[in-house]
Order: sequence, then structure tokens, then C-alpha cells
Amino acid sequence: MPDSTELLQPAADGAAAVREPGVFAAVRQAIRGTRASYDYTEGSIGRAIMLLAIPMVLEMLMESVFVVCDVFFVGRLGKEAVATVGLTESMMTLVYTLAIGLSIGATAMVARRIGEHDPEGAARTAAQTIFLGLAVSLVIGVAGVLLAPRLLTAMGAETVVVERGSNFTRVMLGCNASVVMLFLINAVFRGAGDAAIAMRVLWLANAINIILGPCLIFGLGPFPALGVTGAAVATSIGRGTGALFAFSRLLREGGRVRLTRRHLRVEPALMLRLARLSAAGTFQVFIGMASWVGLMLILANFGSAAVAGNTIGLRVIMFALLPSWGMSNAAATLVGQSLGAGKPERAERAVWRAGLYNMCFLGIIGLVFVVFAGPIVSVFTQAAAGPEVQRYGADCLRIIACGFLFYAYGMVLTQSFNGAGDTWTPTVINLFVFWLWEIPLAYALALVFKMGPRGVFLAVTIAFSTLAIISALVFRRGRWKTQRV
Repeated sequence: MPDSTELLQPAADGAAAVREPGVFAAVRQAIRGTRASYDYTEGSIGRAIMLLAIPMVLEMLMESVFVVCDVFFVGRLGKEAVATVGLTESMMTLVYTLAIGLSIGATAMVARRIGEHDPEGAARTAAQTIFLGLAVSLVIGVAGVLLAPRLLTAMGAETVVVERGSNFTRVMLGCNASVVMLFLINAVFRGAGDAAIAMRVLWLANAINIILGPCLIFGLGPFPALGVTGAAVATSIGRGTGALFAFSRLLREGGRVRLTRRHLRVEPALMLRLARLSAAGTFQVFIGMASWVGLMLILANFGSAAVAGNTIGLRVIMFALLPSWGMSNAAATLVGQSLGAGKPERAERAVWRAGLYNMCFLGIIGLVFVVFAGPIVSVFTQAAAGPEVQRYGADCLRIIACGFLFYAYGMVLTQSFNGAGDTWTPTVINLFVFWLWEIPLAYALALVFKMGPRGVFLAVTIAFSTLAIISALVFRRGRWKTQRV
């Protein structure tokens, strides 16, 4: 949190200091949202981080709550259901990869245009982002519906998992447009500095998920009992509703980015520019996401219990990491807008400050996870899942949490490169860390040195710690400050 001196914003003429509202007032302002005229490139860096990070953290916290609730309810259906969710989520990495990759480009371009005081350019970028996202999600949706059983089999799923989980996979992949649009439109809001709007959008989407989830899974009240498929239906309805609400906010007057009829047309030159910037971002995310698929394939050698335990452990870890992504996204927005305003030194200070805040938060959470891994995981592994699943889940949670201090800075630094439009630097780092280091290390530890699933978990911790160190060294060189977007 910024100290009291950081809440002093220089007056326009530089002659005096004007005291901004206190910390609690800033928190209220962050949740309500700032006016379109508010400039994040002026005044206290600590205050700017607060105004952006608080709604982003709350946004991701709600996503974390949904993730935990989802695995809580699905966990009561048995290890096959949990394994289905884990394997499908691994396949959904393609969707997340494309959505996050496009959102990286969208956030960087929108933030830069806002920093340059060019809202028209930001609106045009938003429109082209939406068109690209819709085209991509249509192709994935058709393929997912037709090939769901084969995809589960290819992922190493047992026969019973394929039989019971194919419809879950069909729904999740077939309705992927709701995921893509939610990612992309919220990326536009974040890049523009309208973090409170993105927060409300995700709160709406996940509130619907949380309410509908148990109803459709267990058949509560008038709802049919759809089992694990019900979780996919609830998720798709919630995310679809959130995406529609987000799009409606882009059409309203008074925001930093507003779409009008003249923007709803394809602009090949701008779309190509966005695609080029997002291509590296997409490959960057693909490298990281694909590494999770590789890890799941290694874990599949140890049966459904190991896959289910890993799924539960990672879902709990997401409860901590998603709010931290909120802090990282705030840093990315500040970097993009500050560079657009011609203030690279301000951008650098914002990154180190956000990294420190994130390290303090994740350090505390990591300590809790290490000490109480067993009891935490036991909440999500009742009798239906079994003690073996609980043991693997606790190992996953405890071992990966040991690297949280390093990962805190790594997350912020990676997003800051992306916010500057320097998407190739973290792409190269990810390629080395995840494909050339993490996966071979996990295979060696788990299978060659007979450590089993613990070897996979240990490889994850080592890899993310390596990523943080390399990113910090490269960031200090400062080449990202000269990136054009």
C-alpha cells in the first residue's frame, strides 16, 4: 500500500502539493471507478496502482471463488468427474491461449492510445479485437463439439472418464466464444483504465456460475441433475451473460472507450497490426499453457487419482494467483499508458512497486498453503474422491506454494513486458523455462528418478523461480522502454 507521502500529488504548476483523498477514500474510488478524465500517468504511483489494482484484484478474487466452488461441487461426484474437469481444462488451454494472446495485444494498444490521449484509436482497436476473437472461437467451437471423445482419449483419459465426461467437454469447447469475449472486452477496459467495469463484468459472470453450478450439477429445485455436465452449462451461461453485459458497456457514452456504428467494420491494416502484436503474445501463452498439458500427460502415468489431486491442488492455488494477476494487469496498464505519455521512468517505478506489493501478498498466502496444505485440500476431497487424491493434492499445493515469492515478481514482470508491447521478450523466456527446462525436468524427476507426481510439482516450483530471476535481469536492461505499438 502507498504511504501517506505517496498520496501527495503535485499541482499542475509544480509550485505546491495537493493532498489527494486518503487510503480508504482511494479504495472506495477504486471500487466505484474513476472518471474518464482521470489520468493515471500523473501524480502518485502508489495511488495509481491502488486505483487499478484493487478492482482487478477483486475481479480475480471472484474468479478464484468460482474456481474453488466449482471444484468443491464437482469433487463430490468422484475422481472421474474431477479428472474430466482437469483434462478438459487442459484442452481449454488452446482457447485461453488465443484469448489471452489477443488480450495482450489489445491491452497494450489500448493503453498506449489512452496514454497518447487518442480515444478514437482505442475504440478502433477494441472493435478489431472483437472481430478477431469471434472468428477464432467459431472454428474452435465446431471442432470441439465434433471431436470431444477423441480429444479426451488423446489426453490419456481412462475409458470411464471418456464415457462420463464427453458432454462436459463438448459444452466447454462448443461455448468457448463466451470465454474469448469475456477475456477480450475486459482487456480493453483494463487497458483503458476502466478496471472497475471489468470487475463488475466478472462478478456478474461468476455470480451466475456459482448459483447455477450446484443447481445443475445436483438437480436442485426445478433444475435437472446433469452431473459434471451441469458445471459446464452453468459456466457457459454465466460467462456468456457477462460477455454480453461487457459489450453493452462499450456502447454506452461516458467511458474511456466507446464503440459506435462507424467502428463496427473490419479494418485490415489495423487488424493485421493487432494480429502481429498478439501473435507473439499468443505463442508466449501457448508455451506456458502447453507445458501444463505436458505435465498432465506425465501425471496421467500415475492414474486418475494423481490427475485429480493435481487438479484440486492447482484450483486452490488459483485462488491465490488470480488476485495476483490483478496486480500484474495493473502494472501492465500503467506501463502502457506511461509509455504512451512519454514517461518510461514512471513505468519502471510502477513495475517494481507492484512487484513488491505482489510479493508481500503471495508470501503470506504461500506460507498458509505450506503449513495447512492437508486441511485445505481435505475440504475439496470428501469420501467420493478418496485419501489418495487428498495426498496428491496436498503435495501439489505445498510444493508449488514454496515458489510463490519468486513467482510474485515473475508475474508482474511478464505482464509489464506485455503492457509495453514487448511481447517477444517474455515469449523467448517462456520457451526456455517451460519447454527446455520445466518439462524435461518434470519427466526426469517423476519417471527417471522415481519421485512420482512430487517430481512434477517440484519441477513447476523450480521453473517459475527461474522465470522470475531471468525476467528481472532482462527487465533491468530497459529495451522494453523503446518498444513501438
